[in-house]
Amino acid sequence: MKNQVQLITYVDRLSGGGLRDLQRLLEGPLAGLFGGVHLLPFFFPIDGADAGFDPIDHTQVDPRLGNWDDIKALSRTVDVMGDVIVNHVSSGSPQFAEFIRDGRQSRYAGLFLTMERVFPNGATERDLTSIYRPRPGLPFTMVSLASGERRALWTTFTAQQVDIDVLHPEGLSYLRGILDAYAENGVNMVRLDAIGYAIKKAGTSCFMIPETFEFIDRFAAEARRRGIEVLVEIHSHYRKQIEIAGRVDWVYDFALPPLVLHALAFGTARHLKQWLEIRPANALTVLDTHDGIGVIDIGPDPTDREGRPGLVPDEELDRLVEIIHERSAGASRLATGAAASNLDLYQVNCTFYDALGRSDREYLLARAIQFFLPGIPQVYYVGLLAGENDLELLGRTKVGRDINRHYYTTDEITDALSRPVVADLLELIRFRNAHPAFTGTFSILESADHALHLRWTCGAEVAELHASLADGSFEILRSVSGELKSLRLGEPQPWTAAPAHAAPQHVE
Repeated sequence: MKNQVQLITYVDRLSGGGLRDLQRLLEGPLAGLFGGVHLLPFFFPIDGADAGFDPIDHTQVDPRLGNWDDIKALSRTVDVMGDVIVNHVSSGSPQFAEFIRDGRQSRYAGLFLTMERVFPNGATERDLTSIYRPRPGLPFTMVSLASGERRALWTTFTAQQVDIDVLHPEGLSYLRGILDAYAENGVNMVRLDAIGYAIKKAGTSCFMIPETFEFIDRFAAEARRRGIEVLVEIHSHYRKQIEIAGRVDWVYDFALPPLVLHALAFGTARHLKQWLEIRPANALTVLDTHDGIGVIDIGPDPTDREGRPGLVPDEELDRLVEIIHERSAGASRLATGAAASNLDLYQVNCTFYDALGRSDREYLLARAIQFFLPGIPQVYYVGLLAGENDLELLGRTKVGRDINRHYYTTDEITDALSRPVVADLLELIRFRNAHPAFTGTFSILESADHALHLRWTCGAEVAELHASLADGSFEILRSVSGELKSLRLGEPQPWTAAPAHAAPQHVE
């Protein structure tokens, strides 16, 4: 993975069209900004029950976006990441239709996970209440087969997203087929979506259990044999994130977004600094994604009966959620929890820009912190344009996460790129891509609780971030021709070509 900033985007929601339109955007107004692009679900269909995360055919590019040749063409410009929806498939898939028709005689009978397969001797109340699910209720849906037989299928997320048995030969064959399609068509990175829920075992939480880690090891090896790097997507207690980081190529730093918001809201970097001392370096740093702002990632462990504490006290976490609602003028409250049909228990749905009350200064400081941390920065398309909450889309779909999934027109993109906050963000991206200090050694320098002082050094090259969380002010210093000078956003910069590959990064 290149040591450059990546873009994460839906193809149609940023380009206004298909893959070729997105490529023209990346080669035009956004030229040279991104070393890679994570294409959110581009397979058929992109507009199912969960914006593409409920694939009918995971190996077919939705023809409204283009085809595999377009993916290959894009991969010649930037690295391309795609999702592997590990946990489930759409109830509209041909495999599920055959299962409904032929029942236990279907070739795909073993593909879909039933309650009976996990609990062959029946489930006790304790068994059922131990299951961790990110939404209210139990993860089962009753279906009627053509024969009249009724089956209880495992559905972790929605009734339209039917869980597969990833340990059954048909499940493994299904997943390997996705990797093969990606490898053949220029996708050299994959994100394993919802993999934390993939293994179910009676008597456990069925989330991130030891058998899950073992499966991740095996499936990551399958990807690597095809020349594909693996990113694991897990929203969970921070200790599990650290554990999984040692087993795969990349993890998300999902603790970072709420910790940065906490630091700016409470005027202290104390909890953020504690995380920086222990966080994995092989992380994709994010402030926003297509999902909401994670709360579970800095909170107590919901799967631990003893309640392992989180990175911030519970009362401060509760207050942070309220501050986000206040700073977004109540919009995030309309899109979060039972207020919208997503019903995710661990996320606040809001654009990151609105979560900061649309403060340009705080937003740019948040991005500067993100770009200074070890790992690869990834910027969500709405965040790239300092996007605001889309209440119209939320009102139309009644899906909470759609508040942060705006469909941009060409004119809207042009207007956004002319805003000073966006122009400054693009300059920060170029700085992060190009300055040679970011290929060297990272250190956290001692500072007061309200301050944050980060440094990168590579030989004589230096980059430093000095920030005050008390008022959101910050300064970036960087070496230019042997002198340490302040980076003044909005002025021409002497950037050279960015380094081609990620270098080893260490924390002092």
